[in-house]
Amino acid sequence: MKKLPVFILTVVLVVAASTVAWGAGVLRVATEAGFMPFEFVDEKTGELLGFDMELIKAIGAELGMEVKIDNISWDGLIPALLNNNYDVSIAGITITEERAASVNFSDPYFESVLTIVTKSNVQNIASLDDLQGKIAAVQISTTGDFEASDLQDAGGLKGVSRFDTVTDAMQAVIIGAADVVILDLPVANAYLEANPQAPLKHVGPVADNEFYGIALNKKNTELLEKINGALTQLHENGTYDKIYQNWFGAQ
Repeated sequence: MKKLPVFILTVVLVVAASTVAWGAGVLRVATEAGFMPFEFVDEKTGELLGFDMELIKAIGAELGMEVKIDNISWDGLIPALLNNNYDVSIAGITITEERAASVNFSDPYFESVLTIVTKSNVQNIASLDDLQGKIAAVQISTTGDFEASDLQDAGGLKGVSRFDTVTDAMQAVIIGAADVVILDLPVANAYLEANPQAPLKHVGPVADNEFYGIALNKKNTELLEKINGALTQLHENGTYDKIYQNWFGAQ
């Protein structure tokens, strides 16, 4: 067999190395598993479960990559990407202009909307306009937190109590330390279904729809393209619909 010219051989080796990196590499994923049904910890097994967890594993399968997921703090997700500790973050992260200034986002993969959770016997709260003089509990640095901050700055809310998890925010309302929780509607539904004894209810959509995206370091444009391609494939081959139905029922 004739030897390849050095230049061509070098190109072949680089391409081969790149293929191995993507085909058999590890996709390092950061999440914050306090956002049921998107990501949560199974109390019996300690396994990370949820819509996002199943989706990112399906994306990894499309890319031919092993998926390794770490559960870290919510406010550490974007800094971890900026420090290149992880390749992607997926945790029901709403695409916002502020966040997009720091990281890139994949194509939107889920459409959501905010709601208000309050005590079951409360009859005078149905919209954000009804929160005058109230105290809102929120998960820190979420769109619920951003909305509550805007309401407080505008003189609507009396105060905002910030918590690390949705469960802690809900508990604040249950014990009377806050009047409402402002959060994503699918998360409110999941919490109420998992805790039917909780004396709480939600009031339905109260804001414009928002969209979740997978976050990446802005320098990682090659992986961004591949993830968007994988998302397209999952929609086209029906895998996305199966995952959606598994966690939310028929679309």
